[in-house]
Parts: sequence; structure tokens; C-alpha cells
Amino acid sequence: MTFQIIVFYSFAAWLIFSALMVITSKNSVKAALFLVLTFASASAIWLLLEAEFLALSLIVVYVGAVMVLLLFVVMMMDVDFAALSQGFVNKLPFAIIASIAFFSLLYFFITHGEFGPENFAAPPPHASDYSNIKELGRVLYTDYFIAFETAAVILLVAIISAIALTFRGRKHRKAQVISKQLQANKKNRLKLVSMDAVVEQLDEADSTSVEQNSVDQTKTKGEDQ
Repeated sequence: MTFQIIVFYSFAAWLIFSALMVITSKNSVKAALFLVLTFASASAIWLLLEAEFLALSLIVVYVGAVMVLLLFVVMMMDVDFAALSQGFVNKLPFAIIASIAFFSLLYFFITHGEFGPENFAAPPPHASDYSNIKELGRVLYTDYFIAFETAAVILLVAIISAIALTFRGRKHRKAQVISKQLQANKKNRLKLVSMDAVVEQLDEADSTSVEQNSVDQTKTKGEDQ
């Protein structure tokens, strides 16, 4: 058994263990941390397959960005684990049967047919000057250029559509509408309104209170002087 095989089985064991802990851990924060360990183990296996770009992308994108965001969201949420665990025992037999069926089909597809080990031999080792990023870019922008650009355009349209559907605008926000400014003219900029002068007659009680207030103010000014 070579050193590469030992490293592969070691990280594969850590990958399976951390993946099981993600779905069995009762604490959501611990589950997120075990998911980070799962990503790290998977990236190490990709390094053994000389897929350095995919390994670094998994660490930088998922562990460095997505998992940090998910961890903050999980820590900020008040998850009711008692409500989530209700009915677990009743659904356990169905979950076991579904798991056995899934792994049986997975084992059959891996060991038989087009996905068998005889159809996918181990890749030969490359030279020291081999660049995985260069080869990946060459394949994407030559053989799969149309598919790659189509996927990029679809993702861009999806992002713009999501923003357009969810954005409702800020409340009490003053916006400058250029079309209405261009339609303005001298007739609607200034409007003269003629109004008749109205003189309100004060009642006797109101006039008395006004006079009393003026007398009090006069006395206050005299005392200050």
C-alpha cells in the first residue's frame, strides 16, 4: 500500500465521518462546522487527483464564503429543535428503507455499466510543469465554450430577475424622475390662485384674553427693566 492510497483512505474516512455528523448532530452550529470539515476532506481528495483548481475553489468559495454566511445565519436564528424532532421515530423506518435503496442503486451504478472501474482507469501522473487551471480554461473556452457562456447568461438573468421580483423600493424615498422633469413647462410650474380676503371677527371673550395677555407682557417687560 503506497503513501497516496493511505492518504486517500484517511481523508475518505474523515469525509464519511464528518458527513454523518452533519446530519446526526443536534446542534446546528456543530453541524455547520462538521460541514466545513467535509469540504476540507473533499478538497484534499481532489488534490490527490491533481485537480488543484477545484480543491482551492471548494475551500475559498464554500468554506470561506458560503459556510461563514451559513454559520452566521444559523447562529442568529432561534431554531426550535423540539419541534423539528417530533415524528422522528415514526419516519425512521421509511428513512432506513430509502437509504438502503439509494445506496444499493449507487453501488450498482458504480460497479456495473458505464460507470464501472474498467471504463474509468486511473489518470496517469502529469509532469511537474502541468497546470490544472490552464487545462481547465482551455477545455471550457474551446470544447465547452457555448455551454459555458450559456450557463453564465442564464445565471446573470436569474440574478437580475430575482432582484427585480423582490425589490419593492424604499419607503419615503425621494427619487428624481427625468421623464416628468422633461415634460414640465411654464404652465404647470407656476399657478396663480386668487383668493378673497377673509377677516375673522374675534369673540368678546377672545378679545379680552388677548388684551390681558398684552398687558401681562407689558408688565413683565417693565419689571425686567
